[in-house]
This record gives sequence, structure tokens and C-alpha cells, in this order.
Amino acid sequence: MARQTSHVIVQPDRSGPQKPARPRDPVASGERDATQNRAASHNYFLLEKFEAGVALRGTEVKSIREGKANLKDSYGLIKDGEAFLLNAHIGPYSHGNIANHDALRTRKLLMHRDEVRKLLSKTQVKGHTLIPTRLYFRNGRVKCELALAKGKQDWDKRETERRREADREARAAVNASKHRMGR
Repeated sequence: MARQTSHVIVQPDRSGPQKPARPRDPVASGERDATQNRAASHNYFLLEKFEAGVALRGTEVKSIREGKANLKDSYGLIKDGEAFLLNAHIGPYSHGNIANHDALRTRKLLMHRDEVRKLLSKTQVKGHTLIPTRLYFRNGRVKCELALAKGKQDWDKRETERRREADREARAAVNASKHRMGR
């Protein structure tokens, strides 16, 4: 039998309708926060904000991507020149196995040494503490926004609510007058 001397490879035509690329998860791409601590601004005066990385295990990152993180009762602590995040609840990963993480474990916050020293001096003032306000992704890494906070009294909370209500009513009145003039 004779051997074939020329071999032509025909490429399939890919100019036809292509399958659209699946959009990336907004939490994973950093477009949306993984979780927010809404109670923080209600219970505290947020004075200054800092960004810190969080030392996590693999299942914790996957769980945060699924939206299973909660910062409601969490707080930051500085001990021995290191920053820690306490009581932050990250639920177990749905596809995890026996090596899944503990939901309420203490997690280390990754910050520069001078930032930690600065925070230590600011939190030693009476009534000041560190409160995490949100968890989010930046360049594939989980970041935590910490706020230097001072606790609110009950009358402070009522005053803030009154001011917010007054602003809302004023905005509604301005919009109503604009709407009437537009006709």
C-alpha cells in the first residue's frame, strides 16, 4: 500500500455563534462586598478606617465567596504587636470535608508593624475599640475594613435616627417641589 505524501489539516470554522463567557461572581471580582457590618454604624461612632488582610484557610475563602460570613458581634484586638479578628462567623464550606474550618475561630489580621503600633495607641484611649465594618475581595485576596470606633449611648442613637429622618424628609420635600415645577 502506498504512503500518503501530503497531509492537509482542516481547522474547524469558529466564526459562527460562540458561547458567551460566563460573568464573574461580583463578590469574587471585588465589585460587591462579601459582607457588611450594618450594626457597626448604628452602635458606634466610626472615627477612622483601616484596611487589613486576613489570614484564612482555603475553605474559609470559599465560604466567604458563597456569602456565609457574618461580622455582627466581631471585634478587633491587638495583642503582642499583632492584630486579631475575634468572633467573626464564617460558616462551614458546603463542599468541605472533615477538615472544614471552625466557624468562630480567631483569625490573624495582616498589617504593617507601624499600622499596628498606631492602632494600639489609638485603642488604648478609654471607650475606643476596633470594629470590622466589611469583608471584601481585592485582587483575589480577602480584606477586612477595620474602623476605630467609640461606643454610642442610647441617646446618641436616638439623635442620629432623628437627624437621619429629618434629612430624609427634607430630601423628599425638595424632590416634591422639583416634581411640581417640572409640570
